[in-house]
Amino acid sequence: MARQQDPFIGRDILNGQFQILQKIGSGGMGSVYKALQPAMNRMVAVKILHPKLASRKDLVSRFRREARAMSHLTHPNTVKVYLYGELDDGSLYIVMEYLEGKNLNQTVRSEGPMTIERGLPILIQACNALDEAHRAGIIHRDLKPENIFVTHQGGMKDFAKVLDFGLAKVTEREMRPGSIILTQEGMVFGTPEFMSPEQAQGKSLTPGSDIYSLAVILYEVLTGKLPFEAKNPMEFIQLHVTTKPKPIDERVPGKTFPPILWKVLSKALEKKSEDRYGSAAEFAHALQAVLNGATEVPPYGNGAGAPQAGQVLPTPSPAAAPSAGALPAPVRSSPLPRVAAPQKLPIGLLAGIALAFLVVGAILAAIVLKLVMR
Repeated sequence: MARQQDPFIGRDILNGQFQILQKIGSGGMGSVYKALQPAMNRMVAVKILHPKLASRKDLVSRFRREARAMSHLTHPNTVKVYLYGELDDGSLYIVMEYLEGKNLNQTVRSEGPMTIERGLPILIQACNALDEAHRAGIIHRDLKPENIFVTHQGGMKDFAKVLDFGLAKVTEREMRPGSIILTQEGMVFGTPEFMSPEQAQGKSLTPGSDIYSLAVILYEVLTGKLPFEAKNPMEFIQLHVTTKPKPIDERVPGKTFPPILWKVLSKALEKKSEDRYGSAAEFAHALQAVLNGATEVPPYGNGAGAPQAGQVLPTPSPAAAPSAGALPAPVRSSPLPRVAAPQKLPIGLLAGIALAFLVVGAILAAIVLKLVMR
């Protein structure tokens, strides 16, 4: 049976402003297409919400919120949004810049773990992009290697772009009247491998949650492994909440890092948000110190070396010709330690698992006591 042709491929949209050429990615909420914008003589990426979801007010609100949030961000390391709205048939769309390259997951999968000299500048750029978002009242909530894209731009290689604010938490100042607030107490959204402890528990989030996720990403980028060993999403969630991560020097036999790196990462991976860095820019400042060969992290502030808001640190090095590729599908496919990421997990289930452990422990203790008393 022949597969049905995608109705958007080959279609002109918005009165011929854009010509859809091919699908380059798909996910639970929509598909991403490569399109030509003849008037500007450039390629763009067009994200279209699945038509079957148009009747879901919560998802439509989330899609509009992503477009609105991203359109307000101007940092060079955040993917640009050119236009968003509704097509004639009711489909919602976002027109974004088209990127060539790979996301961090694809890069590590194909090339292996990165060196400090390569990995830290990429994460520093992502930190600065997130700092602008946080200052605007936007928390990403779904940071993972797939959502940090590595491309070439303006003659520079390893230029980072933060993607996919589809789960972004937008504060009241960014909400339009009548918008549906999707976050609910006791519900968990995101990807378990990269969740902060407070996100794993369904608590309210601060910029510190994104900082935690960035630290987990950096840990994996440098080692090819996650800070925890887990077999399923619930185990990852439990470890994020209860267990200290394994020091990065102990994660891969024979692989060593400067001691200052773990000092920086362990602070970003603190269980309590208030014990982490005060901002993504402060985390970037600490990573820059590691990159500069410091043995101690200098105080963050307005003194020499402190990054300024919106600054890209450090400037990527000149590049050769851009590599082939396109915006990736937001579908996880990797030999790196991964499990399927649920859209939402009730915190009651986490509490139930904990209770089950306590009950089993009590039964075992009773059996042991009975044997001893014989």
